[in-house]
Amino acid sequence: MKTEKVDKKQAILEAAEKLFCETGYEGTSTRQISKESGANMAMINYYFGSKEGVFIEIMNNRIAGFLSQLKIINEDKISSLEKLHKVIEGYANRIFSNIAFHKMMHRELSLTQRPEMYDKIKNAMSHNMLILDRIIMDGIEDGSFNNVDVRMVISTIMGTLTNVVIAPHKISQGEIIDLNNPKDNKLIKERVIAHLQNLVTVYLTTKK
Repeated sequence: MKTEKVDKKQAILEAAEKLFCETGYEGTSTRQISKESGANMAMINYYFGSKEGVFIEIMNNRIAGFLSQLKIINEDKISSLEKLHKVIEGYANRIFSNIAFHKMMHRELSLTQRPEMYDKIKNAMSHNMLILDRIIMDGIEDGSFNNVDVRMVISTIMGTLTNVVIAPHKISQGEIIDLNNPKDNKLIKERVIAHLQNLVTVYLTTKK
């Protein structure tokens, strides 16, 4: 019985994520989530309280998933630069493996009418930021990195990846880029990873 409940909860989350990506937060109703997941409305309310609760759970799960990856990278016995390169690769892989979700997340969290939702997931996001901070700070403290504005470095990495995913035409040479096409997706992902790894290497390690 317990397994059935876990499966039903997971079915709700998967159905909701699909609908949020397709029609946005406003365009998705709990009735649609109920129909798509095969769970009744009472079950959605029981597990999540509301549509907002479902959205926050999805976001927190995603953020927690990347946190686990960051912890593994940070505990690896490699240099701070190698760790940062792994972070860039890991973050890019997560984004490019689910373009629709990342676009939806960026759209919903950037809307001015969603401050309360952003506040509720900010705590989960802050844990990820602290590990990224630590990786760069370790490099500064051991002398392998220049003394830089750490949060601006993180913002540059995340902002570049988001910008490439949301507006790939900005990096095209006139050709049409379709990130839903596996060939284009792989090509652009490898290009942005190489660019960001080169960028942070030069910026963080070139002595001034």
